[in-house]
Amino acid sequence: MNTDIKGAHLTGENSLNSLQNIDAVRTSPKLWGVLVRKERWGLSWRGRAALALAVLLAGWGLALNIHPFLAVTHRVPARILVVEGWTHYFGAAAAVNEFKAGHYERLLATGGPRAGMRTSSSRQDTEAWQSAELLAKAGIPTNDLQAVPSCFVGRDRTYNSALALRDWFRKRGLRPGGINVLTEDAHARRTRLLFQEALGPDIEVGIISAANPDYDARHWWRSSAGVREVIDEGIAYVYAKCLFWPAKEKTDGGSTTD
Repeated sequence: MNTDIKGAHLTGENSLNSLQNIDAVRTSPKLWGVLVRKERWGLSWRGRAALALAVLLAGWGLALNIHPFLAVTHRVPARILVVEGWTHYFGAAAAVNEFKAGHYERLLATGGPRAGMRTSSSRQDTEAWQSAELLAKAGIPTNDLQAVPSCFVGRDRTYNSALALRDWFRKRGLRPGGINVLTEDAHARRTRLLFQEALGPDIEVGIISAANPDYDARHWWRSSAGVREVIDEGIAYVYAKCLFWPAKEKTDGGSTTD
């Protein structure tokens, strides 16, 4: 009996020593302690399948919701309608319908130098002027229509167009309580963000998204134009929201304001 107990005790000690030796080998450092071997947990095939399914569902949900998020329409009470000039024909057509249906008093076209031109000293060379011409041909009375060009744009075209509009308001002593801005499709959320940043809290900025005729917004992933539009605008919105820090405006006293 005692012999059996001693044998079992020795067997247990040997097993414990073996486990300790195995752990010592597994955790023993190599290359002067730079490398160490350890056990780790890993995903089983069920775990990998569940992870893949979760990623697919998340991607599908993102595909269904990202375009409505970017192509937002949210009007505010306003008598002034602003259209971004680079939207050209379909933007002008949408602006005409909006102007007539919304009972606006003024229609302003913004925009910088035409594509391929970095600077412009002439109003006629800007997207704002071209858009105003299209709007006039579409039936908007010239007394209600005004081009507000931004003649120099190196980058941040939308923001610089909004600054030109802000300066236009100030020079004429206009203080509208709100404006609605019409722009292209998935560009809408970024446009509202940048116009609000430029115009400040005293002017409420509403936004109107005009559908891009080059692709079906409900199935944007089915066309290369839709994929480019959504991906580009998604990245641009994140940049504008998180990484864009415009220079502060200097006041007459030398201090700065947002």
